[in-house]
Amino acid sequence: MQDASEHLTTNDRRDFLRRGVSYVAGAAAVGGASIATASGLSTNLPPNEPQWGRQLGTGVVENPYGLPSRHESQVVRRTVPWLTAEAISSISMSPIQDLKGIITPNGLVFERYHAGVPDINPDEHRLMIHGLVDNPLIFTMEDLMRFPSVSEIKFIECPANGGMEWRGPQMEALQFTHGMLSCCEWTGVPLKVLLDAAGIQTEGKWILAEGADGAHMSRSIPIEKILDDTLVVYAQNGEMLRPEQGYPLRLLNPGWEGNTSIKWLRRIEVGDQPWHHREETSKYTDLMEDGRARRFTFVQECNSVITSPCPENPIRRKGFLEVEGLAWTGRGKIKGVDISFDGGVSWQPAQLKGLVLDKALTRFSLMTQWQGEPWLIQSRAYDDSGYVQPTLAQLREQRGVNSIYHKNSIHTWQVAPTGEVKNVQIT
Repeated sequence: MQDASEHLTTNDRRDFLRRGVSYVAGAAAVGGASIATASGLSTNLPPNEPQWGRQLGTGVVENPYGLPSRHESQVVRRTVPWLTAEAISSISMSPIQDLKGIITPNGLVFERYHAGVPDINPDEHRLMIHGLVDNPLIFTMEDLMRFPSVSEIKFIECPANGGMEWRGPQMEALQFTHGMLSCCEWTGVPLKVLLDAAGIQTEGKWILAEGADGAHMSRSIPIEKILDDTLVVYAQNGEMLRPEQGYPLRLLNPGWEGNTSIKWLRRIEVGDQPWHHREETSKYTDLMEDGRARRFTFVQECNSVITSPCPENPIRRKGFLEVEGLAWTGRGKIKGVDISFDGGVSWQPAQLKGLVLDKALTRFSLMTQWQGEPWLIQSRAYDDSGYVQPTLAQLREQRGVNSIYHKNSIHTWQVAPTGEVKNVQIT
């Protein structure tokens, strides 16, 4: 296979631009609406002046909050109906195939519920800190917002992201294979600041974080994580949290399983050992091949996926093409990403684009050409801890196929000569 850099010669680029410019110039020379009508094109296309340029638009207060364009109405969260029994305990996936950059808009961040979304009055919401502390405390929202705030860009991911693909390809959509993933700017107070105010006793080694939802969702978290980077968050991407994301208060454990980032946070208890919860010992059991279960599998391992092309973004024409994707790791920063067009036989380094941050999504790309040849396209990420994203065979060799959690193996898209893209697995 040719190296991508060989595809993109200066003459190729000039020829591509020249063809585009010559079409516009030719249309202008023939004139006005006649060429558009004769060719079946919209009269809004050049050289005509489009309709929206010949009339007044809506006023500046038509939508006080603001809405996406009606032409982007297909970019929404989606659910898999058979994945959970009830909507109140369901999950909706983020349309990562349609997103740009690394920040997920608030209305598109993936959702996971255990008892639906509570309607909480922030004036009546309290955060309690108790247990092995010198000074048990109760904070109002006003109290919390008086502390110095921090804002950090971090990804959040369900440990079941990709879990339906353990035994083989299941879903013909990137949104359903990897959409339990989002990345936002989170604003709040480091939890260690609040615990310092309460005074952790020397016996305190774990905390129990509990939500105010109907399930009282709770998780045990070791104190080492709390003292590192855990945040008590009240804002997301510049605005207060949305109800589905934990309004008015949530926990955020950067780089860890999303279920540890308790939403609608109401209580933190400090103890000397982890609590044992029905939810932790059943629904989130990470089974191995021999029947044993992995314990405390908190960290989301290094992972990546090609977002274009993908089943929702097929290749529509031959020629120049930017292959694009996302990489992330709960261990630190993405150091690099390689791309293969032949199912892992050979690899080419991709370019990391824009911000490369600790425990945040990282965008990568590679410019190439496609002339109708079949591809088995993959991405392989590695992070600054030295961890390299494994193949599916390597992951299965260590873990078997009984789990639905922490599937971070290299993912393969099959590109057909038509440009259509299918989900396949290469072991």
